[in-house]
Amino acid sequence: MTDSTAPRRGPHVACIMDGNGRWAKRRGLPRTAGHTAGEEALAGVVRAAAARGVGYLTVFGFSTENWVRPPAEVRHILALHRKLFGRIEELNENNVRVNWIGRPFDEPGARTPRNVQKAIRQAIEDTKLNTGMVLTVAFDYGSRAEIARAARLAARDAKPTMQSIESHLYDSSLPPVDVLVRTSGETRISNFMLWQAAHARVYFTDVAWPDFGARQLDEALALLVASRA
Repeated sequence: MTDSTAPRRGPHVACIMDGNGRWAKRRGLPRTAGHTAGEEALAGVVRAAAARGVGYLTVFGFSTENWVRPPAEVRHILALHRKLFGRIEELNENNVRVNWIGRPFDEPGARTPRNVQKAIRQAIEDTKLNTGMVLTVAFDYGSRAEIARAARLAARDAKPTMQSIESHLYDSSLPPVDVLVRTSGETRISNFMLWQAAHARVYFTDVAWPDFGARQLDEALALLVASRA
């Protein structure tokens, strides 16, 4: 978890990493190859974002709707997430702290497998002393479920307010999203951080996620510069 009492770092960039399957199809490769390339692209984006002073990078790793995908594809994606959370040496070299949001492991409906839970917990523990960018992976995550849960919790003690609902989000200490990125030509938000991105700039690009890199990240960050001009 981030420390809400700490001074604000750099901007908060949130990414909907879309287009892995289409990227693979255009190359005559199986969808799993696209997901593998997407995981490597994410590692590159993490490095680039940290180097550019991004304070928070939140990525849509696996949605609550993704469980309906073919089992073999789901297993491959889960293995890639364990690999991502296992990049501890690289994360520490870049002073990146790992965070996670999603359906709490011990609550009804949660589906994160135990081996992925273990990888998440270990990555959080192994990077907790880092003081740079906070990398939050949204896994088994859906924004409407998050908001509905927050509203239920807020209503236990009193009539819900904007503040009380916000305090019960999966990680209430995450700052508002400054720039929301969606790749692969899609122009939808897809149930991702609806509350946190209420006032975000939105960067849509035709580039598929496996090809997303420093140049596209710079274009997204340029929206913040333009908004201040």
